[in-house]
Amino acid sequence: MTRPLISPRDLAFLLYEWLDVVALTESDYFAEHSRETFDAVLDLSADIAANYFAPHNRAADLDPPRVDTNGTVVLIDDVKCALDAFNRAGLGASSFDEYVGGMQLPSVVNQACLSFFRAANPSTIAYMFLTIGNANLLTEYGSAEQIDTWVRPLVDGRFFGTMCLSEPDAGSSLADISTKATLATDGTYRISGTKMWITGGDHEMSENIVHLVLAKIPGGASGVKGISLFIVPKYLPDGRRNDVALVGLNHKMGNRGTTNALLNFGDGTHPAADEPGAVGYLVGEAHQGLAYMFHMMNEARIGVGLQATATGYAGHLRSVEYAKTRIQGRPVGDKDPSRAQVTLIEHADVKRMLLAQKSYVEGALALGLYCTHLVDTARITAGAEARSADLLLDVLTPIAKSWPAQWCLEANSLAIQIHGGYGYTTEFDVEQDYRDNRLVTGQVAAMPLLLV
Repeated sequence: MTRPLISPRDLAFLLYEWLDVVALTESDYFAEHSRETFDAVLDLSADIAANYFAPHNRAADLDPPRVDTNGTVVLIDDVKCALDAFNRAGLGASSFDEYVGGMQLPSVVNQACLSFFRAANPSTIAYMFLTIGNANLLTEYGSAEQIDTWVRPLVDGRFFGTMCLSEPDAGSSLADISTKATLATDGTYRISGTKMWITGGDHEMSENIVHLVLAKIPGGASGVKGISLFIVPKYLPDGRRNDVALVGLNHKMGNRGTTNALLNFGDGTHPAADEPGAVGYLVGEAHQGLAYMFHMMNEARIGVGLQATATGYAGHLRSVEYAKTRIQGRPVGDKDPSRAQVTLIEHADVKRMLLAQKSYVEGALALGLYCTHLVDTARITAGAEARSADLLLDVLTPIAKSWPAQWCLEANSLAIQIHGGYGYTTEFDVEQDYRDNRLVTGQVAAMPLLLV
């Protein structure tokens, strides 16, 4: 069954009739764009999502990543094919500044484009979601050398990125992480420790994987105030393998097409230097790692909410299509068994469920795009207007993540209900939608623990 995508008409209404995103092009920063360039990239995104991402959504769920006898992560070929198409089109560079090779597209338009991919295949687009967030953080806090070495290949799609926070014994309580970073004689650091639940943590689909790792430098403050942030690549700039080792893959209930890894840093599996440990490069100042990582995580909050929205939206569209074609039962006022049965959509309770879904997913989509429009407003304005946008964004960002996570999951639950018994079978995609979206709720629940 072809996976439905986001309605282009809904997006056009939100972008042009409500948010008036064309007005953003009056600023110098977005002056190179127009309604025509926005429509072109939206159409391109819809096309690539439909032709490269949607077709293997079910296949990736049924045939998740595995580790072969050589210790190499193996995925179905369609995943890399889709990501290659995404990066050939330059879509990973959409929202980045021109000076690092980006399109300098407004964030709100970029997120609208990504909604097609999120609805088509949440597992495959997750690789780019982490990569884009990784590159955004390094663009903000990395040195000029780090931007040249790591950000440009990330933006080009040649390198993929991750964020490595949780540990097996600490979970999401970052105050208790034990990964250590020791200063080496050459000015870099040697990283030693284990990280858990690393999305996109290992694969063979890119030239390199750039891990952003939270670790503690000996002698720093206790708790989260002693955390620093490091670039720890799978391969060093000279091509040597860094001492980052795959221990195993986690297999979750949803997003099963995305690798989720347990990684050892500096265990000696791939010794990369005279001093033991994985080679790491400090980002910004020591002991500011959590503050830097939250730059990526705040961006990720809105993105996670929009992912929940897209998956709920897809479940709604499936439900509408099923309810319009599935014949079952008769109207309340006419139960004569000799009368022809009617489609599900004729029943009042099914209409109620469809309208509830519609209100959840369309409201969540509006909320997410409004927040990303605030990001653009803060970027191109100054003074009180910029401060107002930033303040409102601070208030709305947690809501933009948690509300869709709860209520768009409910939309997926209603999709199963509308499908009846068939909704619980693998012959229909709504059960996978529910599993995929249930993971978002778990990510929301873990957020408060990061600061404990």
